Amino acid sequence: MHFLDAWSRLAPLDFARLLVPFAALALTILLPGRRVAALASLAVALSMPLAFEMAALSLRLGWMLLWLAIAARVGSGDPDPEPDPTARPGGFESGAVGLMLGLALFVLLAAAIARQDLSPEQSRAVSYAIAILTLGLLRLMLRRHLLRAMVAFAALGLGLQLLEQAARSVSLPGETSDSGGILLGTALAVALTARLATAREQAGGGVWVSQAHDLHD
Repeated sequence: MHFLDAWSRLAPLDFARLLVPFAALALTILLPGRRVAALASLAVALSMPLAFEMAALSLRLGWMLLWLAIAARVGSGDPDPEPDPTARPGGFESGAVGLMLGLALFVLLAAAIARQDLSPEQSRAVSYAIAILTLGLLRLMLRRHLLRAMVAFAALGLGLQLLEQAARSVSLPGETSDSGGILLGTALAVALTARLATAREQAGGGVWVSQAHDLHD
């Protein structure tokens, strides 16, 4: 029960602060389109200075710049094409499987966290990091636009960063230094994704993943 108490006792302002990036990323899973992805990325970027789970201000500002770059890039893409009326429903089937796998993973990890002897602050930090990681994984599995996969990779990296910070607070209390390796690796993955999407567009191959199976964003 201490796991639920850790969240129920959270101050409303802190809850709202944590809800913004979570809700923004969840929105990119529920709704397709470049405008949704761009606005959600912008919302995450603006929330990063208040992500006090990352103790170093420089780290928060680094993540803010990365999400701003993602918002600018995904928002500058071409308008989404009209849906193909002859498309097969294979994307729905794979999406349902991906959704079930992602939710099952989150439930298992949340249950494992609840069994640990952690303080309320540590329980919240770890469970929140797992939630962001799960959203990134779901975004990657359920939305198949290559350029907007930048959002998924950035969410995965952000979740790992938050998880690393939570682990650091448990093992090294008071330690705030961080090399920024996770941020750098995430930025590299995002840049490579954008480069691959641009190359496919220029080659006329399109930016939809697995188009042979009609899996569309």
